[in-house]
Amino acid sequence: MKKNEQMRFSDRKRVEMEFQWPDVPLNLVLVYPSIPPNTGNASRLCAATGSRLHLIEPLGFDIDDRAVRRAGLDYWDSVDLTVYPDFDSFLEKNPAGQKYFFTTAGKKNFQQVEYEAGDFLIFGNETYGLPDEIIDAQPLEQVLNIPIKLDCVRSLNLSNCAAIVLYEALRQLNCGRDEIRSK
Repeated sequence: MKKNEQMRFSDRKRVEMEFQWPDVPLNLVLVYPSIPPNTGNASRLCAATGSRLHLIEPLGFDIDDRAVRRAGLDYWDSVDLTVYPDFDSFLEKNPAGQKYFFTTAGKKNFQQVEYEAGDFLIFGNETYGLPDEIIDAQPLEQVLNIPIKLDCVRSLNLSNCAAIVLYEALRQLNCGRDEIRSK
């Protein structure tokens, strides 16, 4: 390459950070998701972080929907996925682990919590959020909010929220290292 030539992006090597992933994976829970690409993006996020994906029915789509599969690309085989017929079934099968509920109505900032390996990060439907009966049954310190400027938007995209919170939890778990290796 000549001295002043820029390297094309496609010619660069991928760089992967060394991570000490939690011994017990984090859990991403989507309650009644309705937009296929959001669930596909969440599945890709879970594959990328080794997190488990839990979906609570009813879903607003067929899990085999082309849009869901496309958004998750070819990572679905790497996703630890469980689908539950309702929220009570989810709670019954997952009695252990701290559960955090994310909503624009939460009074506590999601960064004011100390996350632990195995925690459940629970998000509601893209249009309506988490149902009141689920939120009202939780201790206030477990109902969290991602700060946004409400005079500009009503909420953030579901898969964006999941990524923000999941990576904050990983950051707190001190999973990152400074070592870098090239592929």
